[in-house]
Amino acid sequence: MTTPATMNLAAAHAAPTWRRATIVLLCCASLAGCGTVRGWFGGGAKQKPSEPAALTEFAPSATPAKIWGAKLGKGEGRVGARQGPAVADGRVYAAAAGGVVRALDLQTGATLWQYQSDLRLTGGPGVGDGLVVAGSLEGDVVALDAASGALRWTAKVNNEVIAAPAIGQGLVLVRSNDGRVSAFDAQNGERRWFWNHDLPALTVRGNDAPLLAPGFVFVGNDDGTLSALQISDGRPLWELPVAPPEGRSELDRMADIDGTPALDGTTLYASSYKKHTMAIDGPSGRPMWASDHGGAGRVGVASDRVVVSDPAGVVWALDKTSGSAFWQQDKLARRNLSAAAVHGDYALVADFDGYLHWLRLDNGEFAARARAGRSPVRAAPVVSGGIALVQNIDGDLSAWRIAE
Repeated sequence: MTTPATMNLAAAHAAPTWRRATIVLLCCASLAGCGTVRGWFGGGAKQKPSEPAALTEFAPSATPAKIWGAKLGKGEGRVGARQGPAVADGRVYAAAAGGVVRALDLQTGATLWQYQSDLRLTGGPGVGDGLVVAGSLEGDVVALDAASGALRWTAKVNNEVIAAPAIGQGLVLVRSNDGRVSAFDAQNGERRWFWNHDLPALTVRGNDAPLLAPGFVFVGNDDGTLSALQISDGRPLWELPVAPPEGRSELDRMADIDGTPALDGTTLYASSYKKHTMAIDGPSGRPMWASDHGGAGRVGVASDRVVVSDPAGVVWALDKTSGSAFWQQDKLARRNLSAAAVHGDYALVADFDGYLHWLRLDNGEFAARARAGRSPVRAAPVVSGGIALVQNIDGDLSAWRIAE
């Protein structure tokens, strides 16, 4: 089933997505301050302004502990998928580009089952309704039984999948890199509907899963808009610009929403590469507040504030009711931060050198630091049951607790 918004697909399919992504990766490297290759991997005694900020010393007020680690196989490398785990019912589900999907015990890291294929599984996994679903760079969609890892069904989309599918309300929603969302029947994999959103000329490499809510699907788009769809048939209900793509050049106009929006009650929070964050009433699409601080990734939600990291490497805590800034932490500048997650009383971000940084939610000061390997962490940490899960681009997964 199609809607009017799905009809104009020729332009989106005319240019290969990988070509656009290659251009964008080069642009993003420039934006992130990569003046030289050396600048990415640590500065010398005289740090240049374009190099990542050196790690500052502080007196720790909390103690992180790594409780387990697992090697998933070949990681995403330079694909730019920001591949991370999913958690449900005390299990962690994780995928790697080498074709592996694995279920592990959240508390111990023990492997419960493993599925192996020849597919480059960079999208996913998503979990829900008894399924674990992952997508590949070739557009393959693989649905597995969450209890056993047995193959349930497969499907195909027309472009690479580098985002985790969203699963619920009888559907599997797959976001492909051409701006399309495809809805498949969770029982048999038959396609129920699809919706397409045109892409701008330049985009930040990467996107994230759609967000499911009762009767709704919310999608952050590469042009800085947030769309609400009716879950039964994909019909557009409303669309709102979180960050208008304004500027003199295509580079200036990049305004991607590449993180799954966060839902707290009926309020949506979405953030854009153009450093805008917005709170929106989900059912109506009415803006509640807007802030000039934010980034393309996910939003961490705490009881009274949301936490975002921006493209410059500044972490912000914003009041949930007004959007005003409680604090900012700018001592991680140019370290290519992941999106922020809330881990107990702390905001947690990871960086290009494998470091994890816990910041106090009340004032933004550094509370703890640890290292999850020596490779970049691009995916937002995932927190469940007091445990933070971190996956780096080499396919290494680790689990952490934090205590005062």
